[in-house]
Amino acid sequence: MAKLRHVAMVVEDLEKTAQFYEQCFEMKRVRQTATAIGLSDGVVSLVIIHPSNVNMKGETKRGLHHLGFLIDDMEDMSSKVEARGAIYHGEILGTGRGPMTERKYLDPNGQMFDITTAQHARETWQVQVEEPA
Repeated sequence: MAKLRHVAMVVEDLEKTAQFYEQCFEMKRVRQTATAIGLSDGVVSLVIIHPSNVNMKGETKRGLHHLGFLIDDMEDMSSKVEARGAIYHGEILGTGRGPMTERKYLDPNGQMFDITTAQHARETWQVQVEEPA
């Protein structure tokens, strides 16, 4: 079963936004680059992305960027979402992990979401998840 594990937003001021969520909701900083900060409450992650991030590919939208789902089987879920109208939209750039652990799609309304394996969640989001049984 897929589980919602992260929400990503695009903002101009990474540090101010991160500090807000850290101070108000006691989220912990688990990952940081020059153009993105990952926060977590230990279950769900909030990824704060600057517009200059390479994965933005020139997008101008601010606010909610995409939803991220933790899945058990990449091939099974890819087939399932594609059969229901999702369009493959690439993978996260710069991790070196490739499409076997994380893939991005557009739903039938054009909203971006990604599907991610437990391996990717542990290594990238720093979220404690177990491999499927």
